[in-house]
Amino acid sequence: MRKIIRKSVVPIYAAAAAWLIYCLFFPLYAMWHFIVAIIIASIAFGVSKKMFPDKVIEVEEPKEPEPKKEVDPAVAAIIVEGGIALKEMERLRNSIRNEEVKSKISRIMTLSEKIVKNAEKDCADIPRIKKFLNYYLPTTIKLLNAYDRMDEQGIDGFNISGTKRRVEDILSTIVTAYEKQLDALFADEALDIETDIEVLDGMLKREGLKDGDFGTSKQQGS
Repeated sequence: MRKIIRKSVVPIYAAAAAWLIYCLFFPLYAMWHFIVAIIIASIAFGVSKKMFPDKVIEVEEPKEPEPKKEVDPAVAAIIVEGGIALKEMERLRNSIRNEEVKSKISRIMTLSEKIVKNAEKDCADIPRIKKFLNYYLPTTIKLLNAYDRMDEQGIDGFNISGTKRRVEDILSTIVTAYEKQLDALFADEALDIETDIEVLDGMLKREGLKDGDFGTSKQQGS
């Protein structure tokens, strides 16, 4: 916090007013007249200073902007490409009338967003995410676009109805596949955590700090 002193202007006005009033009612042709006027103005200034003291205001120091983090060009490209795909899926979701299909599209969008964002957290996942963006996501959007166009026709012909049913059936499989894709991105992290757990577990056993061994060891030491 930084303190700022805001000076009151009232004492200055009071001193000026006292000087002006003195000039109106008393002569100013001798030196001692000026001295008296100055003393009166000073008194007015001092009294007003006590009645209207300076204000001390505390203001928060402005925070220095955090340095911008450089983004890997490959990650940036994935984020942009993923954003374009998600906007198209959102358009399709709004256009398609079947509520069950809309619900599955929403789930696919949520999973896709998480998969794309994982590129920012772990660059090692970029090849897998690129494959997802280059094939799985575009193919899903292609199917949904076909479904949307056929749905707009407003008829239940053999080809239209059959194709729409096949797309509806495959959407559940796509949701499951996307869930597995997202889970696979955490394989390395899960392995690291498992290794840490095994190491910690071994240390606890050696130190007698597992399964009630701590109390036993303490009693033996005493």
